Amino acid sequence: MTTLVASPGTVDSQAAARPHAIAVWLLGVAALVFVMVVVGGITRLTESGLSITRWDVVSGTLPPLADAEWQRQFDLYRQSSQYKLMNTGMSLAAFKGIFFWEYVHRLLGRLIGLAFALPLAWFWLRRQIPAGYKPRLLALFALGGLQGAIGWWMVASGLVDRTEVAPERLAVHLSNALIIMAGCIWTALDLIDGDRARHDRPRTWVWPVTLLLSVQIVWGAFTAGLRAGHASDSWPLMLGAMVPPGILGSARDAIADPVSVQFLHRSLAYVVATAVLIAAWRLWRAGAGMRALALGCLVLLQFLLGVLVIINHVPIPLGVAHQGVAALLVAATVWAAHWSQRRKA
Repeated sequence: MTTLVASPGTVDSQAAARPHAIAVWLLGVAALVFVMVVVGGITRLTESGLSITRWDVVSGTLPPLADAEWQRQFDLYRQSSQYKLMNTGMSLAAFKGIFFWEYVHRLLGRLIGLAFALPLAWFWLRRQIPAGYKPRLLALFALGGLQGAIGWWMVASGLVDRTEVAPERLAVHLSNALIIMAGCIWTALDLIDGDRARHDRPRTWVWPVTLLLSVQIVWGAFTAGLRAGHASDSWPLMLGAMVPPGILGSARDAIADPVSVQFLHRSLAYVVATAVLIAAWRLWRAGAGMRALALGCLVLLQFLLGVLVIINHVPIPLGVAHQGVAALLVAATVWAAHWSQRRKA
């Protein structure tokens, strides 16, 4: 990964830079994004994402506090396609249950925005940001703002003639969240460890594994968006065969047909797990220690969770754990990749 910065010891003013304080802040933001990804998984699996049909950035910060406001929100939801096609007759009490998770998801988004913007302004005004880091921090901030817009763009896709959000928009939403998390972690590690390359560590694994993991996560989002996890509940066979008949009848089936999407996701899992385990072994032999161990253990856990999700008919706890471990695997990959390309200053 290409660094955009000078040495963290160089400052653009006479004031002392605080690279370690900024690194701790960024790791805290990354942790919040991880929580957001987990809550997003709960929101998706509980079919809660379309319960709030308006994007009220400021007024939507507070939940309904009176019966009349609850009834207004419920009436808005009853105009949606999800209610008319899937949840006709839902009670107000049941609506409050799905409203809760979407509300928490949106509230976390606002919290992350403040957790990034306010410390950024503090460090900036006190001239404590090391030279070269301002553009990267601004880029991360912009991605956070974009994430809010993507979230509404995603929700809007499910309000008319659908009972769920468009899976391609869900994939964009999840991918951008993980890019933000990875960017925060990489920048924090640059601030802590420095940015000078080290050529005696294994590096060739970084981009192939990153690409494979990215593709697998995108297909995981399509699997969730299409409810494709329900297409087959057996493993290692799928619908009684290693390659189910009739899959991938057209190019569009790769992102639109639940059976084809699940087949691609579970098939890619073998490739990703193998590639990550090979990388972890090389890193272990090169002295990466806990980084290598984290990579290897997390990819094995993720593979196991994927199998358990399928054979147990996609229970919510296992589905959420599967998404959460995917985010942890991204974090571990960033941690190991940074070690492969950097050394302590």
